[in-house]
This record gives sequence, C-alpha cells and structure tokens, in this order.
Amino acid sequence: MTDQQTLLKLLSARTASNWVNKLAKELETEGFIFTDLLNLTLHPDGKIAFRAVWLLDTLVTGNLSRYAPHLEMLVQYGVKAKHHSCHRQYARIYVFLTSGKAPQDVKMMIAATDMEPVVERCFDWLIDKKAKVAVKAFASETLFNLHKRYDWIAEELQSQLHYLMQNGSPAIQAKGRRLLKALQSNRMD
Repeated sequence: MTDQQTLLKLLSARTASNWVNKLAKELETEGFIFTDLLNLTLHPDGKIAFRAVWLLDTLVTGNLSRYAPHLEMLVQYGVKAKHHSCHRQYARIYVFLTSGKAPQDVKMMIAATDMEPVVERCFDWLIDKKAKVAVKAFASETLFNLHKRYDWIAEELQSQLHYLMQNGSPAIQAKGRRLLKALQSNRMD
C-alpha cells in the first residue's frame, strides 16, 4: 500500500514521459489511500498539486465506477483547489462524472449527491478572467450536463456562453455553438 509520503516522493521525482499512466497502474495494483492523493491535489507547491490532480484525473476517468463512491470528496476537493493549473483536471473529472455516457451506477451516485458546489465552481471558472480556455470549456460542458437537474442553469449558461463567445478563442466559439444548439433543442423537447 502506497502511503502519502511515498506518493509525494513519486510525484516530486517524475522523470519518464509516460509517468502518469505508469504510476496510475502501479497504484491500482499496489493500492493507495484515496484521501492521500486528494490531499496532495491541495499541496502548497503548485507542481506537486498539478501532478497529483493529473494522476487523480487519470485514475478517475479511467475507471469511473471504481472512484464514484468517492464522489462527495471529489466535489469537496475540486471546489477547494486553489492552483489554476489544477482546475483543468478537476473540471475534466466533473465532465466525465456528469456525462450522459457515464455508467448507470455513476449516474445514480451523481443523482444522490449535492452537485450545487460543482455548479457554483464551474460558473466561477467561466467568469474568471485568469481561467484557461480548457477550464472554461470543461466547466461549460459540466454545467450543460447538469442543466436538466438544476433548471436555472440553462438560462445562465446561455448568457455566459454568449459573453465568452464575443471575444473567445476558436475553441470557445466551437464549444459555445455546440452547447447553445443543444440547449435550444432541449427547449423544443
């Protein structure tokens, strides 16, 4: 079983280009304490925190059903993440967890969990001028995924997307058009 100190050393000493996939496989084989990894995503050293959340992303998105029982902790820690470099991975995790393509057991856990902190955090990322394009794209996708659960999201998301698209990058333009079209088709249903 890999403890937090060992995990910290492994994250500090990464060398190989494919290190995250190798470490993820090693941890799944040997075992680790999930909260140890989550704690490292909040590490004061931004590099350590980023590597920890990258590893977390690799583990969670690679096996949603295995990590969905930790959903409440994923919500709590993702909302607390301070380093901008960590926001992309947490936003990506939220997209996978809230996706319509998620396994049924994951959908049931999402339905039983208060996702409002995630909604608030995603809107914060959308309006944050320092947030990177990928963070905004993943945040908008997560909000779209949750818009039927929280009916007020659709209108606010449309407003934010229109605003972001005014001077947005090509990636924001494409994501915005796709989500706006999907939101419009949902209204007609």
